[in-house]
Amino acid sequence: MLNNTQIRFCLDKMGEMFPNAHCELNHSNPFELVIAVSLSAQCTDALVNRVTKELFKKYKTPEDYLNVPLEELQNDIRSIGLYRNKAKNIQSLCRLLLEKYDGQVPNNRDEMINLPGVGRKTANVVVSVAFGTPAIAVDTHVERVSKRLAICRWKDSVLEVEKTLMKKVPKEEWSITHHRLIFFGRYHCKAQNPQCEICPLLDLCREGKKRMKMKEKVKGNV
Repeated sequence: MLNNTQIRFCLDKMGEMFPNAHCELNHSNPFELVIAVSLSAQCTDALVNRVTKELFKKYKTPEDYLNVPLEELQNDIRSIGLYRNKAKNIQSLCRLLLEKYDGQVPNNRDEMINLPGVGRKTANVVVSVAFGTPAIAVDTHVERVSKRLAICRWKDSVLEVEKTLMKKVPKEEWSITHHRLIFFGRYHCKAQNPQCEICPLLDLCREGKKRMKMKEKVKGNV
């Protein structure tokens, strides 16, 4: 496991590599962000942005999503994985927003998690990006990078990864660290073919060292 000094070094390097890390889901308000993040489960941000470009022109309010048949909404997001369940959750979410929150997205995580289709990760993203509340949302990139670098343990659950990062990272840096970890995982420490050879964190990365040794071994057998 990395110590605090090593973790600080890693975070600073990620900051140098991705100084402009940010939420890449296009949105103009908290409601659109909730919809976009909900759609992004098991789907790329790029695909979500292509779909929401037209979706957000057609649907502006919770009422708009409820004024069409479920089948029509499903068709609007058909290119996204799990579109049937996601469309159903969106309408249920919109119904609850109107019934309980006057059509507005609640600005705290505990209430937001109660919305249909909204889990802890989605809630953390929205409270952080839309409302400026410090939070660390653990998606597949954050989890992978944290475990490869031994900031967390391989066996840790997603919630355990989040709690560990919250302990290791200053609260005022939670949100930007979340974005930097995502950019680092999405564009550098990829799930397949991570760029270990040119990684400034290689000396601290147990996974990277293993991969490099394996590559050298393969070369030696050729």
